[in-house]
Amino acid sequence: MSRQPYDPATHGLSVAPMMDWTDRHCRVFHRLLAPHARLYTEMVHAQAVIHGDRERLLGFDPVEHPVALQLGGSDPGHLAQATRIGADWGYDEVNLNVGCPSDRVQAGRFGACLMKEPALVADAVAAMIAAAPAHVPVTVKCRLGVDEMEDYEVFRAFVDGVAAAGCTHFVVHARKAWLQGLSPKENREIPPLRYDWVYRLKRERADLRIEINGGLATLEQVQAVMPEVDGVMIGRAAYHEPYRLHLMDRALFASTLPPRTRAQLLESMRPYVEDCLSRGIALKHQSRHWLGLFHGQPGGRLFRQVLSEGAPRAGAGWSLVERALEATRTG
Repeated sequence: MSRQPYDPATHGLSVAPMMDWTDRHCRVFHRLLAPHARLYTEMVHAQAVIHGDRERLLGFDPVEHPVALQLGGSDPGHLAQATRIGADWGYDEVNLNVGCPSDRVQAGRFGACLMKEPALVADAVAAMIAAAPAHVPVTVKCRLGVDEMEDYEVFRAFVDGVAAAGCTHFVVHARKAWLQGLSPKENREIPPLRYDWVYRLKRERADLRIEINGGLATLEQVQAVMPEVDGVMIGRAAYHEPYRLHLMDRALFASTLPPRTRAQLLESMRPYVEDCLSRGIALKHQSRHWLGLFHGQPGGRLFRQVLSEGAPRAGAGWSLVERALEATRTG
């Protein structure tokens, strides 16, 4: 697949960065499902980018474009250096995480707790923009607030401060986060969704690109919010039931082509899979991202079972995938 020119104004569908899930093998699969979507890496701390194994942390397949690097951190100098490195590696966008509520990010003073430090976020974003080439936008993914923050004007002031530093593109998870008392999973489910705040922000700050994230799982839900914002970001629904992502891409980008079947999509992964196998990358590292492809379909449970049990075994190869597909035809 050839690289598409990256235009933030036209990429209205994206797949959220998800820790332990959206690795390079997942992203290659998602690119096959959604040729027009913007993909994100897992969050990588700026210090890891600077000092860690960059091939492991930053390496990606050219087919993934447009792909964004999401950074965690709060030190403007470190974030600027990591941004420059990410741009040198060929990422199309660098995104700052101001939304993750886990204990680990709180201990490191990054993620959602930065919603309480708008001046620091603005300084970090300004440093990142200064370090990035003009063709690599710096964006922010945030929440509506944290803990006791219940005021729309406070949320808008946060956005305004970061926008004044040069950021024009915000992905808003339409919930606030509780930093104490709720797990990351609960923070994705318990705080109420407030799409109206995001819609209002877009109306009042029409010059900013505003995307919405949170609770969007079906094509109908996505189509309902699209008129109010500039784009939608899909998270766990795209991972657990990846065929939905394919249907969204087809519908949103007015493709004249009918959706491909689940089997056709997976069979198209064969060249990539066999290349990985030839380089010693075990099948299990790739197949774990496909397990929900036949969710709710005849033979879907057996498909998942064949892959789950067989892929970790030494020597597992494409023939196992063929057996799993056969299960969907006979199950």
